Amino acid sequence: MNLIGLSSFVLAAPFTEESLPLLKDARTYGYDLVEVSIADLGSIDPQRLKAAARDCGLALRIAGDFGPERNISSDDARVRSTGLDYLLGCLEFAAAAGADVVAGPMYSAVGSHGLLDPAARRQRLAWAAENLAIAADRAATLDLRLALEPLNRFENNLINTVDQGLELCDAVGSGRVGLALDTFHMNIEEKGMATAIRAAGPRIFSFQASENDRGTPGSGHVPWPAVFGALRAADYAGPVIVESFRSDSIPLVNALALWRPVAESMEELARQSLDFVRDQLRRSDRASTADHVSEKE
Repeated sequence: MNLIGLSSFVLAAPFTEESLPLLKDARTYGYDLVEVSIADLGSIDPQRLKAAARDCGLALRIAGDFGPERNISSDDARVRSTGLDYLLGCLEFAAAAGADVVAGPMYSAVGSHGLLDPAARRQRLAWAAENLAIAADRAATLDLRLALEPLNRFENNLINTVDQGLELCDAVGSGRVGLALDTFHMNIEEKGMATAIRAAGPRIFSFQASENDRGTPGSGHVPWPAVFGALRAADYAGPVIVESFRSDSIPLVNALALWRPVAESMEELARQSLDFVRDQLRRSDRASTADHVSEKE
């Protein structure tokens, strides 16, 4: 059974130690898990985060914040080193907090733009793979996994599609490295979302449900029945994490070009999203069961 998770961006941005009481809200809404985005590893004691989640009955996942100074595929060796140090720090933080996955666009930096010629792209991918292999070795020691999130073309110029993400996973060559798929980005970049999900198959380590406008899933034009049917076909058993963003965080609004609220309130979005995702999972379960029965007849 898939857990249903909520991104910490719905609760607070940034999410700090002062935000820990908000975990109770996620549990009150009915969520099983919270994916906590950690921009500053010193802003939360991982042991306190672990205890707060445990007290609420919530599982945890960690998402990194990969800005220009944390780009492991940068042409600046100093930046690559800083990025790797941060990624390794995220792994240590996740292990201490009791999480099992660190997710995000850790292969590059959010906001990386500019056309990469074939040689430059190969070099960036090589640097990313080299550093991700180091991180994967540490993840294995800590019994963690890394989930690489492809971003849309307006946010990154290296990995935009599932196929590109799989190419990088293959270059790293570790079973500890997979993909974090996000329907917002897939809606922009994939020819067919269901086809891409099936192609990713067992390499899907995390899945984020977000509408085409980053609003409440089910309120826009993402083809949700096909999406959840593809997740079932891919035998994805991990969490489905609702991701949206608050409009009261000016740095976040500016970074994401989120110029208007996407819901009446974040509580309303959280509650309605949970109901929708739960219903879609049930429907896909019933459809899958019916298909199996039909095959046996």
